Formats: sequence, C-alpha cells, structure tokens
Amino acid sequence: MQKIRKGDDVVVTTGKDRGKRGTVLRVIPERDRIVVENINVVKRHTKPNPQRGIAGGIVEKEMPIHISNVMLFNPQTKKGDRVGFRTLEDGRKVRVFKSTNEVVDV
Repeated sequence: MQKIRKGDDVVVTTGKDRGKRGTVLRVIPERDRIVVENINVVKRHTKPNPQRGIAGGIVEKEMPIHISNVMLFNPQTKKGDRVGFRTLEDGRKVRVFKSTNEVVDV
C-alpha cells in the first residue's frame, strides 16, 4: 500500500517548487516517483511530424519528482503531514496523519 496515491493533494518540500501545492496526476511506483499538477514543469522543444499529426513548437509538461520530496496535505492543520498506517476494527488498512491521528481515507 502506497502512502501517496493518485488524486491526493500534496505539498512540495524541496526543490525549485518548494512550498507549492498540487494534485497527484500519476504514480510511478517502480521508480518511486510521482507527477504533480503544475509542479516541475519543463519546456520541451518538439519537431513537427506530419505523419503522426504532431505540430512542432515548445510544449510545457510536468516531469516526475521523487516521492520523498512531497508531503500529503493535511486540511486540518493546513500543512504537509507525514502518513502512517493503521488497521481498523473491521480489518481495513487505512492511512492516517501522524500529527493528528486522523484517517486520510474515507
């Protein structure tokens, strides 16, 4: 079970986008990386390819960042928070915020 999943709201803790918030678009578990909306945006210069219907120009896209460089956003404290796991009485394994012991998953 992953601590950060697709659709989670995260805060960047290091790098050029430090302090910014965004939503996780994609998780790449085999490389421990995630793609976050409007974070780590780079410009890619592409050549036109008429056979594929690709127009040339400068394209901006999000690149993956390492999962250790983000924290899950806790709406209760309005900050990034560490995540742990707990098993409920009915046997379900859920994510919890370390600071407040509040369940992340509903």
